[in-house]
Amino acid sequence: MKILSLVSFLLFSFFFIDFSNSREVRKFGKRKQFNNELIRNTKFGSVEGTKKITDDGDVLVWYNIPYAEEPTGNLRWAAPVDPQPWNNILDCTVPGEVALQMDSDNIIGTEDCLNLDIYAPKNAKKLPVMVYIHGGNNQTGESKELKGNDIVIRNNVIYISINYRLGIFGFNILPALHTEAGSTGNYALLDMAKALDWIKNNVKEFGGDPNNITISGFSAGGRDVMAMLISPLFAKKFHKAIVFSGGMTIADVNDSIKRTASAVAPLAVEDNMAATEEEAKTWLMTDGMDVKEWLYSVSSERLCALMGNAGIRMSVFPHLFNDGVVIPEEGFSTSKWNDVPVLMLTGSTEFSFFNLGSGIWYTPSAFALGTDLQPAKDFACTYGSDMYRIFNAQSSAEKMFNKYKSDIYVCQVDFGAQNSGYPIEVVGSFHGIFIPMLSNDNTYSDIYDFESSEYQDMAAIFNKQLKNFLRRGNPNEKGNSDWKPWTPSQPLSMVLDAVDGKATAQCKNVSTSFAEIISRMEDDISVSDNGKTLAITNVLNGRWFSEPVDEYYNNPSLWE
Repeated sequence: MKILSLVSFLLFSFFFIDFSNSREVRKFGKRKQFNNELIRNTKFGSVEGTKKITDDGDVLVWYNIPYAEEPTGNLRWAAPVDPQPWNNILDCTVPGEVALQMDSDNIIGTEDCLNLDIYAPKNAKKLPVMVYIHGGNNQTGESKELKGNDIVIRNNVIYISINYRLGIFGFNILPALHTEAGSTGNYALLDMAKALDWIKNNVKEFGGDPNNITISGFSAGGRDVMAMLISPLFAKKFHKAIVFSGGMTIADVNDSIKRTASAVAPLAVEDNMAATEEEAKTWLMTDGMDVKEWLYSVSSERLCALMGNAGIRMSVFPHLFNDGVVIPEEGFSTSKWNDVPVLMLTGSTEFSFFNLGSGIWYTPSAFALGTDLQPAKDFACTYGSDMYRIFNAQSSAEKMFNKYKSDIYVCQVDFGAQNSGYPIEVVGSFHGIFIPMLSNDNTYSDIYDFESSEYQDMAAIFNKQLKNFLRRGNPNEKGNSDWKPWTPSQPLSMVLDAVDGKATAQCKNVSTSFAEIISRMEDDISVSDNGKTLAITNVLNGRWFSEPVDEYYNNPSLWE
């Protein structure tokens, strides 16, 4: 009887669990019977992914895994904390929402954004790990910007792309939030550091090697990676770095406080915290508890709409503060670097998209009667791109070299440029030209047929170089030295292009200087004086790369 009662109890328990907690039963059943390759254990609970079947092999993907708690309530402007553990299997089979951000005039996304996506080949074991930080000026963007299906198959790596706090949620330096020693307004960088800690502690479960992590990023993500190279917070969190169209940018703390206060002031007036915006700005620059309490009371939707797309101008949306906590006060003049092999890539027509986005200046009303607009557009694109491309890589290499022991590799993509065998109309070798080399699933198909044999041939070469770098910190095949590290005496870049249907990859000296670029701007007679002045003072001014031009032409500071 006792045996029968025990059997009855176990049967009852099984059916009870089946109806009340089906995920737990599914976890037990699948693991015991099928050894499910899509379920993995993390330090906080089990996750279930999905399988992508491709022509080149199967890819296992886990979307939207939380690496930290939702940054809401008291955590809105605070260091990220561990996620709450979960008991059931977490469904990570579909992509999550983007982080809260503006999309044109619409607010989209969620504050519950501290998550990451993991892509892995089947049967992965102790593979190199590539971590990717998306672009979007640290105001917009998402982890799915660069999908990992092709990357993991071609390069036999684990690929992880993260989401992080954006806009004023990711960067806020107002004093009321920083009354304690060691406080920082670089919340997005705190998120990235937290994600790297999670990856180190959990990636082995997904087939990755926690002792071979490469941090990478595009555009704002690339600039974030550059900041990581000088940040004490990121010491020993990664082993190699890749910077896609990044560069060295930081924001002065005091200037940033003023600019942020100016942006938030209208909301304070709306809420009757001050009578005028000037009074509100003064109040917001104090460190009182009343300011902090009010800031936390403002809805996320109202805050999200502040400081619209900055158009690669730090003065519009200050971030990456040299607060002496996450980023040294001396910025990139520091002598203390997280010294790892680094690869920096740029396109040769990097300013084309941003030039097109300056359309407000390219109108007849902006010119004297009879001035041709096209030469002014061409002028800005040509010289803006030349400045932007050397800012992205060459200028960083020059500043780093004497303080850096590890190898620095520089790459320039010419494919699409005017002098390429395969020029792309209007945009050339644009900001993001590398993305179709890494993922066939991209948003650039309207620009060019990137599945063409000539581009894919170039992509194959770069992926071999990338695979080598991810594995060993050197893009060359063993025993080969075609891609020379950058040095001041040999400032060489690996230049990628295609001619007559075949890719070309050759180390060349494509360096220049801001002084040479300005000299060519001065001598350029293809554009009227009015057109040249408009481009210099309204289109090229105040950008990441334009400080030498602003100084030469006495452009007014946009921080005022």
